[in-house]
Amino acid sequence: MAYVVTQNCCNDATCVAVCPVDCIHPTPAEREYRSTEMLYIDPGSCIDCGACADVCPVDAIVPGDALSKGQGRYRDLNAEYFQRNPRTVAPGAHVQPLPLALATQGVADPPVLRVAIVGSGPSAFYAAEELLARRDIAAEVTMFERLPVAGGLVRFGVAPDHWRTKTVDRVFDRTARRDGFSFHLGVEVGRDVTIDEVLAHHHAVIHASGAAGDRRLGIPGEDLPGSHAAREFVAWYNGHPEHAERAFDLTGPRAVVIGNGNVALDVARILVSDMETLRRTDIADHALAALAESRIEEVVVLGRRGPEHAACTTPELLALGSLAGIDVLVDSPVAAGPDAPTKLQILAEYARRKATPGNKRIVLRFGTTPQQMTGDGRAEALTVTAAGAVDRIDCGLVLRAVGYRGLPIAGLPFDEAAGTVANIAGRVVDPATGQAATGQYVAGWIKRGATGVIGTNRYCAAETVEALLDDHRQDRLAAPVASQAAMTELVRKRRPDALGGTDWRAIDRYERAQGRAVGRPRIKVVDAETAVAVAFSSRPAE
Repeated sequence: MAYVVTQNCCNDATCVAVCPVDCIHPTPAEREYRSTEMLYIDPGSCIDCGACADVCPVDAIVPGDALSKGQGRYRDLNAEYFQRNPRTVAPGAHVQPLPLALATQGVADPPVLRVAIVGSGPSAFYAAEELLARRDIAAEVTMFERLPVAGGLVRFGVAPDHWRTKTVDRVFDRTARRDGFSFHLGVEVGRDVTIDEVLAHHHAVIHASGAAGDRRLGIPGEDLPGSHAAREFVAWYNGHPEHAERAFDLTGPRAVVIGNGNVALDVARILVSDMETLRRTDIADHALAALAESRIEEVVVLGRRGPEHAACTTPELLALGSLAGIDVLVDSPVAAGPDAPTKLQILAEYARRKATPGNKRIVLRFGTTPQQMTGDGRAEALTVTAAGAVDRIDCGLVLRAVGYRGLPIAGLPFDEAAGTVANIAGRVVDPATGQAATGQYVAGWIKRGATGVIGTNRYCAAETVEALLDDHRQDRLAAPVASQAAMTELVRKRRPDALGGTDWRAIDRYERAQGRAVGRPRIKVVDAETAVAVAFSSRPAE
């Protein structure tokens, strides 16, 4: 029985590298990899060896005969991919030459390369792993994170009920334990230490700070109280220290989410989720308490274009329809023939469903353009146009899920249209002159925009590291003028409460212990001072 890739596929393609029969696609060497929703296993060539399942960091690969009732559709999804994309290359053609990290053994006294990484999300950790796993260099990596806790997108972006996706943090924990890795948590580059100071202690710096801003709608009333960026709501329920004190009006019967990508589906689902479901997750306690008092019965999810252009991925859309006690409906018929894409067929199924008395609802509306938010001192209604008609949607909460956006980094060229630092293959370049910024690189969303899933960052980071190493080989990097020890001393002087890797593991143990006591995976520390106190209390007495 062939193995099957299911919902929480992270796309990092570790499975591709170990498959002995080249049955997992698209591979990173194939054009469609950059835009694929997930990876797929060819049932016709899978030999049921299980190598892919053994290495999957998020347990997304399951034997076909072990699929749960709700996972059966994924068998069809995997098979349909290969029906639509028949293999036209010889088996094994995707295999790339061994990275230098594996192909060179026995190199005597490899040169030391010191790299600083700003940020602690997936792209940051994948870049660190790419450097530390090599054998042709002796890398030392210093990771700077302005918060006292690490994790980035995995900790603060993944929905709490997607716990399997969060297990990719096991991969990052292994990287953080490697020789040559060090943490400076609670240290903001640009505030506590300057970029020039960081570069004085390192050959290069990789900025992997993500996308901490939001795209705007540009409509009247967008800034009324009650109208928020979905990013802020996600950060709030995930326990981001800078958003823990936010308040969202959950007293009305209806909320509107503008946008229909995965983030839109996440926030819609959390707004109407059963409390018993949420109590089994790592959702922040303050969010759990607020949602327990919520009166929201319906979430309307708006898309400007038709259903065939829905921005969410097929796995996320499919999973949405199996939530207990929640009706997922489409407000108008959807035409989808037998040869239509699977996503469109799922939407057609939802369009045929009827509301169940007593259930909460997620209603998907397409071809609907927001025009204005109105209300007496706060958002009370959203005016939209659909098929040439004007409509008013009464609502007490509006969440704008139209895209994350990177923020400028002082001293680096910024592409305002894309919301990214100007770069070529991760190497920061001034677009006006074509001149590379010596020792400056980017990875992740600040490099390519808020696209892809967690695993996409693996190959994004690898590309950046290759550019950095090429510059190192060509002697284009300035050698550090000060030591790692001096960097640590400078950090301690500027931020006496800065934390390290041992401190972060102490916080992690504390959160997990608190969670086990009440049957949850963890209870997050959401206050920076508490995080520091937990870490300091775990340090051995001097």
